[in-house]
Amino acid sequence: MQIAGFCAVIARFCRKWLDTPPPYPVHAYTAPKGRKVMTATLSNVAAPAGSTLEQQLAQLVCEQIAEPGMLDSGIPGVSLYRADDTSSCASTVYEPSLIFILQGTKTIELGDREIVYGPSSYLASSVHLPVLGQIVDASPNHPYLAVKIDVDPQEVTDLVLELGDKVGRYEPGNECPEVGCGLCMSHMDESMQGALYRLLNLMTTPDDIAVLAPLTRREIIYRSLIGEMGPRMRKFASIDSQANRISRVISTLKDRYSEPLRVKDLADSANMSESTLFHSFKQVTRMSPLQFQKKLRLHEARRLMLTEGLEAATASYRVGYESPSHFSREYSRLFGAPPRADVSKLRGAQAGVSA
Repeated sequence: MQIAGFCAVIARFCRKWLDTPPPYPVHAYTAPKGRKVMTATLSNVAAPAGSTLEQQLAQLVCEQIAEPGMLDSGIPGVSLYRADDTSSCASTVYEPSLIFILQGTKTIELGDREIVYGPSSYLASSVHLPVLGQIVDASPNHPYLAVKIDVDPQEVTDLVLELGDKVGRYEPGNECPEVGCGLCMSHMDESMQGALYRLLNLMTTPDDIAVLAPLTRREIIYRSLIGEMGPRMRKFASIDSQANRISRVISTLKDRYSEPLRVKDLADSANMSESTLFHSFKQVTRMSPLQFQKKLRLHEARRLMLTEGLEAATASYRVGYESPSHFSREYSRLFGAPPRADVSKLRGAQAGVSA
């Protein structure tokens, strides 16, 4: 009798539990091969009473990076950035990545386009892109905070192939604002905030990083694909698309920036005419192949002077310039100061403009 009574209590509890909705919204989608997968939006994850998940993310990052600059989070491919003051406009190169702004505001210029993004928004850079960046809202009491997640383009391609037409489909009015096809901005919804929080919270439990970080990174990429920037990211992941061909051309330029540029060779490698290559390249990068190569050369020369201590003339020859004076003029035009003065300033205090 006692056993029967105990079983009856357990049965009543189970019925009540099954009839009670979960404390978080649950979404279903039909995965490839007919599999049905359930994903939970953890919008209520460990945030103190009266605190939004957005505020909790900013607090988490602020606790990890107490001083202005860049910090390796300890999670592979994840970097934290902080600035306690606004910055002047500075040139940098975005790598394929997702960049999340948690606090403060930043402007990005890509060719003739400008984007202003702040809290609850993030950028997807699908290729290497030279840009101008400026932090326009930051103070010691309200610092600029950002997180950069490096993305291997092959990760995106693999996920798109796995999910097929379930993600990244274009719908009118459901695509992120154009900032150049290679750079796109999107709103960070609660699903993305929850995934980002769980990834960053691994900094507090380092033993979990090896197992859980790859899973959460994959979820973040997945959520970017099913969101409003999905159609653009899909273009770069589709092997036969023009965007993907331009991505391969950009990779070639990045690897061979010091060599003389022949547009015909680039066009042949992409199986395009020269005019089509020029048009498509400019659509992605907002600049011509020659302008792109020039900026890559100047950024690499800057890195060589800063990290390897090369003189300006030596660095200029290393990256493909034939005339140090020509190099110095173009360097000053891009970075706002001659090579020696610019490098001295950077060594004194590097600006946090790379995210």
